[in-house]
Formats: sequence, structure tokens, C-alpha cells
Amino acid sequence: MSIDHSDPRSPVIVVAGDLTFTTAGPLRTAVDRVLDGRPAVLVLDFAGLLFIDSTGLSVIVHAWREGQPAGTLIRLRGTPRFLTTILDMTGVSSLLARPAPAPSAAVPEPPAGSA
Repeated sequence: MSIDHSDPRSPVIVVAGDLTFTTAGPLRTAVDRVLDGRPAVLVLDFAGLLFIDSTGLSVIVHAWREGQPAGTLIRLRGTPRFLTTILDMTGVSSLLARPAPAPSAAVPEPPAGSA
């Protein structure tokens, strides 16, 4: 795993090899550190990914969930076909496609007396 911070608005975490129960922890920690900077976009590059298990998949969902409050979009790059299939079958693809809310978007209250 490596992290490219050359564009602070869109850092890239490159993941290679197997993303499993034994290797997901460091990626989750890296995702949390990067999201602390509240980037507009976090790119997860999986071009070198060879295998992923459910724990690895949960890190992708974790990134999306943790990025939501700041409005950070999670983008996947270099996604191998097997990962695309898993993301589609589990519904994670549609989850990632949801737009992130604006970081400071407050829901306006309706005017008094309106129903």
C-alpha cells in the first residue's frame, strides 16, 4: 500500500496484492488518516489487487461511510474485473455512486405555518 498526496484535494491510496482479514487493518488506518484531512475526493487504486475478502470489502464501505459527513467522494480506480463483480453483487457499487452531501449542508426548516 502507498499513498500519493501530490493533490491534497484528491489523495490516492494504492492497494496491491491481497486485501484480506490480515491486511485490511493498515488500509483502514490509512483511509482514516487521509479522511481526517477532509479531501474532496479519496481515490482507492486497486490496479494491483489480486484478491479481496469480505474484510477488505468492508474497508471500502468504511471509507464511504466515514467520508459522508465531510462530503468526501470515494472513487475507485484500476478496479479488476473480479472486484467489479463483487461490488455489483453486494450492492457496494450503487452505494459508492450515491452523491456525498455537501460538507456543511443544513436542511432548511419549512416556514412556520406550512404543512
